[in-house]
Amino acid sequence: MAGKKVIKPDAEWQKLLTPEQFAVTRQKKTERAFTGAYWDTVDKGIYRCVACGGPLFDSKAKFDSGCGWPSFSAPMDSGDIRTEDDYSLAMHRQEVLCGRCDSHLGHVFEDGPDPTGLRYCINSAALRFEPDKPDGE
Repeated sequence: MAGKKVIKPDAEWQKLLTPEQFAVTRQKKTERAFTGAYWDTVDKGIYRCVACGGPLFDSKAKFDSGCGWPSFSAPMDSGDIRTEDDYSLAMHRQEVLCGRCDSHLGHVFEDGPDPTGLRYCINSAALRFEPDKPDGE
């Protein structure tokens, strides 16, 4: 479930994030397809919000959709994310935002695999991957 709300002015976010991370998470930009760090990652672990560190997606829900961005069938917990109507680009889409800090993550579409039928199409620049620790560590 989403933790305590994280609110910071843009000047503080700019100090904490790279220019690309800031553009994606705070200005709702999109990285180019097939260029992000995690679009083809198959390692096991957890994907966290790059801005606040909140847990968002488990690698078990990641799948190759062929779209060039990391795709997930479901968030770890529905409280970890929220959605809003997005009418930019002259179309209606569902924007995906971090439930803790309101960072723009990407969009969700209804063309994903079973059992959810959803595809959370997320910018790598909005994520920080935390690999599973090997047993015994």
